[in-house]
Order: sequence, then structure tokens, then C-alpha cells
Amino acid sequence: MQYRDLGRAGLQVSDIGYGAWGIGGAGGGWVGAEDDESLRALERFIELGGTFIDTARGYGRSEELVGRVLREHRDEGLIVATKVPPKNGEWPARAGVPVEEAFPGDHIRASLETSLKASGLDAFDVVQFHVWSDEWVGNGDWLETVQALKEEGKLRHFGVSINDYEPENALALIRSGAVETVQVIYNVFHQQPEEQLLAACHEHGVGVIVRVALDEGGLTGRITKDTTFEEGDFRRTFFQGDRPAQVEQHVQALADDLGIAVDEVPDVALRYVLSHPAVSTVIAGMRTVRNVERNAATSDRDALPQATVARLKAHRWERNWYRG
Repeated sequence: MQYRDLGRAGLQVSDIGYGAWGIGGAGGGWVGAEDDESLRALERFIELGGTFIDTARGYGRSEELVGRVLREHRDEGLIVATKVPPKNGEWPARAGVPVEEAFPGDHIRASLETSLKASGLDAFDVVQFHVWSDEWVGNGDWLETVQALKEEGKLRHFGVSINDYEPENALALIRSGAVETVQVIYNVFHQQPEEQLLAACHEHGVGVIVRVALDEGGLTGRITKDTTFEEGDFRRTFFQGDRPAQVEQHVQALADDLGIAVDEVPDVALRYVLSHPAVSTVIAGMRTVRNVERNAATSDRDALPQATVARLKAHRWERNWYRG
């Protein structure tokens, strides 16, 4: 496993992180996770040198499972991040909605206290707002609350999870100096963060946590025109209609262009994201030991040749399927 700086936070994190949304069960929007296998996967991730784990209050039982494992590995340099959901329950944050409706100070504190209780941990290394709007910079009492919680030792660093496919909607926050990390969707298909966000993070020492690097499974090579998902799994909507067929076509075109097999695409996709120097870590969903071992192996491989990175630029495919 390779390691990188999490911006100016003073933390070193594994470049492949553990995205713990999928292990939270149906309460978090995923179907099919088994606690025993999830716990084995987390243990294997740590055994292979993984140090960064990302969870959230809104991920079903994820915080509970993550906390159970982390309590067995105290003082081993593990870094855990969680997220505070918006009080108004709106994903993503809408323009014109005041921050007092989404992240008032008392809500931030109550949510963090609930997360600490659920996980059995004393503090989180990174606490992130689960949505963000740059209209909120300089408004509300959220910043004072975050600072107070830092002083109380309940969180160490503050970040935000940027709205889906809105990478420019955090530039003002980054330039304000109030944030230490941002989490953003970035992958071979969604290359928009390269336009402004990543350079701004590099300039201001903000750690970049990449999510959806495999396009919710689209870049795993396992989504085909015949793929379906169970009721209650958010991917049933994400990959509705003819979308699986579209994904299959785009992934096959990518594989053909590079002269690789489809099952090699996820490794290339992760290495594409890691090729950008502003990226600190990529959180991949890993509900099985096999997933962990495959993604951890990516960390040990050489960087993608620049010629391959340049070739992948042609496979940009911008769209937002979270909107139904």
C-alpha cells in the first residue's frame, strides 16, 4: 500500500481508502451486505496496510461496524472520517436554502454525538458535512460549532462532501481556509474536477478524498445490459432503463481503446484518479475480502503512463444519474 498526505491536515493516508457506505445495509440504500463478510473485509483492508476509512451517519449500520473494528486496532495509525447529514434531509444542497436549515450548530453537535455513540469511538479524525453550498461561506454558526468541537477533542479535522457533479461549488470554501478536506466525485467518465477544483485544493493544501471512482460500479466491468438490482438498492434507480447497456458500451469502448480486457478496467480507472497529484486517497466500496485484495493491489502498481492518462481523456462522459 502506498501513502499520501491528506492536504495540510498533517495526516498520512493510504491512497486506497475503504468506502463504508455499502456495508451499512438497506438502511443506507444498499442491499446484499453481510456483517460477517463486511467485518472480514475491513480486517483484511487493515492487514494489507489500509489506513483511511470513510463512513457517515446516513450509512445505516456502517458507523457501528467500522467502530467495532477500529476499537480492536487502537494506536495503529488508522484514520476514520464520518459525515453529518443535513438537518433538512436535502441531497444535494439546493441554491437559496440558508445554512441554518441544513447545518445549524446544535444539529452538527447532536449528529456527531450520535455518531460517536454508535461507533464507540472517542473522536473522529475527519468530520464532513454531507452536502455543501458555497452560499454558506460566512453565514450561520457552523464554523464556530466545528471549532468548538475541535477544542473539545471530538473531531480533529473538518471537511465537506461536495454535491454530486458540482465540483466548482466548493471553491469559495477552499479559498476561505475554513476547510481541510473535500470529498468529490471524480472518475474516468466525470473529469470535471480537473478543470478548477483539484488545482485549487493543491494550491490551498486541502486534502482530496475521491468518491465514486468506479462510477457506482459502472467502471468495474460487471454492469451489462442484463444487470438488475433488488428493490431497496439505490442502484436500481441509478442504473434504470437502458443505462446498463449504455455503461457496457462505454466500458467496452474504453477497454478496446487501451487494448485491455474488461476485467482490467477497474484497476486502470483507480490508477487514472490516482495519477492526479492533488488526490490524497480514493475511497472504494469493498464489501468482500476479494474486493479489498483487488483494490489494494492497485496501490502497489506503478503509476499509469502519461500516454494512457491522455488517452483516457477521450472517454469523458458527463451525466448525473442520481437525479433519476
